[in-house]
Amino acid sequence: MKALLLGLAAPALALPLVSSAVEPAPTPAAPTAAVVHCQVPCGIYGDLLRIDLMKEDAMTIEKGMGQLQAFQAEASPNLNQVVRWTMAKDDHAQKIQDQVSSYWLAQRVKFPKDDAARAKYATQLETMHQITVHAMKCKQTTDVAHVAALRQSMMDFAGAYFTADDLKHVHDHHDGDHK
Repeated sequence: MKALLLGLAAPALALPLVSSAVEPAPTPAAPTAAVVHCQVPCGIYGDLLRIDLMKEDAMTIEKGMGQLQAFQAEASPNLNQVVRWTMAKDDHAQKIQDQVSSYWLAQRVKFPKDDAARAKYATQLETMHQITVHAMKCKQTTDVAHVAALRQSMMDFAGAYFTADDLKHVHDHHDGDHK
């Protein structure tokens, strides 16, 4: 009788071993949401473009917040649109955070060798951190004050990073309708 039970139990005991030994087929990697330049030392950088993209992301975040606030006032909001605008707002905030880490901090903001440039470097790091934190706060709420603080931190970084001519472009392009 014991032999019969063991004979019947053996295939059942082996099933977890067989099923765990089979590896699932690898899934293709999901594309990243961030649009950043590669980290190959090619020397091709578009710093002004990156600021423009971050400012555009901030505009999308602000629009998403406005849409979500409008939905809150509705008696029966379209939940599909609430989810979509929340995801869009959060995705654009994440794009800013990814760009700060993958482009600016990993490739462009460099630790200076001389002591005289360290104050500028510290300001650049501080403003990059502020941008990251403000983007995080944009994910957590629909308070447009966080978008204003995000934009201000972006402009503070631009002031600490760009030359006077490049900074003129940033201000000319972002004052008025471009915020």
